[in-house]
Amino acid sequence: MAHLSPPSIDPQAALRWQNRPATASAWLHEEVARRMQERLDWITCQPQSWLHWAPLNGGLEAHGLLNARYPRAACTLVETNFAHARHVERAVTPPWWQARRWLQARPPVLAQVTQPAQMLWANMNLHMSDQPQALLQQWHQALAVDGFLMFSCLGPDSLKELRVLYQALGWPAPSHEFTDMHDWGDMLIGVGFAEPVMDMERITLTFESPQRLLQELRGLGRNLHLERFPALRGRRWHSQLLQAIEQSAMQLTFEVVYGHAFKSAPKLTVSAQSEISLDQMRAALTRGKAVTRAVPKPSLDQHE
Repeated sequence: MAHLSPPSIDPQAALRWQNRPATASAWLHEEVARRMQERLDWITCQPQSWLHWAPLNGGLEAHGLLNARYPRAACTLVETNFAHARHVERAVTPPWWQARRWLQARPPVLAQVTQPAQMLWANMNLHMSDQPQALLQQWHQALAVDGFLMFSCLGPDSLKELRVLYQALGWPAPSHEFTDMHDWGDMLIGVGFAEPVMDMERITLTFESPQRLLQELRGLGRNLHLERFPALRGRRWHSQLLQAIEQSAMQLTFEVVYGHAFKSAPKLTVSAQSEISLDQMRAALTRGKAVTRAVPKPSLDQHE
């Protein structure tokens, strides 16, 4: 499958977002991570190793929830940005006066995966990538056979109130387009994942002021649209935006997509004359039906 950039995302803007200075995880990301980890109740597989992909963006508080769920599993945190990695390393290291700092091994924070894991956790990252298919391929390669992926991202109904407002004022879209969950399912299969399970829910946030609404949005992401306004906006435009939000858009809807899929064993290709190694034959015979399956959870469509 060709690794094509989504048609509405500017790769340079996506790169600036990935390299932005950041010291905390967004509140909504933490909330989504909390809800996603509850979905692990439906999975009977207990991973002995797992990867936390981009934990600073995805949620450092959620990292603690996952550690509590899998206390004996070896964890590796993956941060490609050096400054983010340093912050994550400090955040997951207990203070010197706590005994667990000296008695427990600290999870490594790496820029790339060096050892396949049985679970990969990636919260609220995929919709900000300009190469989502390549990212899914990375996740597939980072998993061991029969390992599973857990991820979340924003869906196409997100920020619908703001889109209507911008359109009414004749402004370019306030955000790039978000991908539908069925398309994510197709892409998962395209890069080699098996049995993808997708569901979604809508979360509606109400704000006390337009300024608070914009503050929350700045922590969640940036407008990566190729056709966004190319220069800096002025004070008059900002005042007009605040007034328009106060009159018609003091709440925002976020469509949250949750995805889950397994990495199945590679299929043996058989032709008229084929050579199969002894190791491949043993793996095929012993694998059997040992793969643990996920129980699909019904789709959610709720307002909170």
